[in-house]
This record gives sequence, C-alpha cells and structure tokens, in this order.
Amino acid sequence: MSKILFVMTGADHWTLADGTKHPTGFWAEEAAAPYEAFKAAGHEIVVATPGGVVPTVDQGSLAPEANGGQEGADRIAAVLASLTELQHPITLEDVNLDDYAAVFYPGGHGPMEDLAVDATSGRLLIDALDSGKPLAVVCHAPAALLAATKADGTNAFAGYQVAAFTNAEETQAGLADKAAWLLETRLAEAGVDVRTGEPWAPHVVVDRNLLTGQNPASAAPLATELLKRLA
Repeated sequence: MSKILFVMTGADHWTLADGTKHPTGFWAEEAAAPYEAFKAAGHEIVVATPGGVVPTVDQGSLAPEANGGQEGADRIAAVLASLTELQHPITLEDVNLDDYAAVFYPGGHGPMEDLAVDATSGRLLIDALDSGKPLAVVCHAPAALLAATKADGTNAFAGYQVAAFTNAEETQAGLADKAAWLLETRLAEAGVDVRTGEPWAPHVVVDRNLLTGQNPASAAPLATELLKRLA
C-alpha cells in the first residue's frame, strides 16, 4: 500500500521544574494501537527519531493499571515486541517527506523533552502541513508543534483546532505541579486553539489535514481517522 512515517521521541526522561529527570519515553498504547491498525490495513511503517536513537518506552505505560488489567498489558507488550521498526529508526534529518503518505506522532512525556525544541521536527511538521498529507499527532506529542516556527516567528499551527493532553489530565496524573510547563497552556500561548474533551476519554479533533488526539485512549480512534484519508 503506502508508507506511514512514525516520528518518535528519542528522550528517556522529562526534566521537571526542579531539575529532576522523570523517567519516560513514548507511551506504549499510542504507538502500538496505531501500528496495529496501519499494518492491518497493509501499510508500511518507518520510524524516525532525533539522531536515529532507538525510542524508549515509558515503563509506566506497560503496567496493568495503564492497560485495563494484566491481559491488556500483555497484549500491548506483545504488539511492541512485534514492532521491529522501533529497533531500526532513521534520523529525522534523513526523512524525505515525499516517500510517505502520512505522518504520525505518538506521545508520552518524551516529546516534551526533545521534540518540543527540535527544529528538524518543526520543519517536517510545517512541510507535512503544507503538503496536505494526513498529519496525526496524539497526547503529549503536540508538544512538537511548538517547534514549528515560521520565518516571521509565528507558529505554523496558530489558529488550528487541536486536541492535546490537558492541564486537567496532567493534574490528575500527579505531575502538573512538578512540570516546568504545561502542554495545553504552552500551545494556547502559541496561538493554537486547544479543544479539550473529558479527561481520559477518547477525543479526536480534525482541522484540515491535521488530526489530533487528546490522550492514550484517543490513539486508536485517531488512527482510524487517518486511515479514512488513505482509503
């Protein structure tokens, strides 16, 4: 069929306000659920990270309580084990957007650390937006939008309606008061129109070719929306 680019964090920690390094990476469900959907539809996946670093999974995202029980945790772990593309990422600098039918950014707190300030990712996001190809970004991965700065200093996504991990969810997760900055707040400051849904419930927002999901539960519905555009 066609190739879908997964742009993933290379970070294994998130620096908190006091300088503490909180262990993290990508959130398992946000890579595994879309991967399953895209592969089932016959698409090829290519993973790209800053520097070609093999992405680290947030261990918390593999826990039974994050996956509806042990059975769900085992299933997510099995999907990740089959995701061999994770072990052979290309570098962001080597990405040729013309090779891909769509771009997908899984979340986790990792993107708050690296993709939020990665100029190469920022340029790729602007190019993907301008190309008209489906661009899907979920949970904390909209942090990457903050690096999509145009020549005039404005954000390329200003004025776009976007779903992203909310301040309410970060508070309920227990990290809001420790964070150096909050995603929903920073996106709003950049001019992005953040549309919030109920905490932890699936919530997908589509604005032109930009498709966004609020949280881990939104990853599978977001993948479904992307596939509709590749049909």
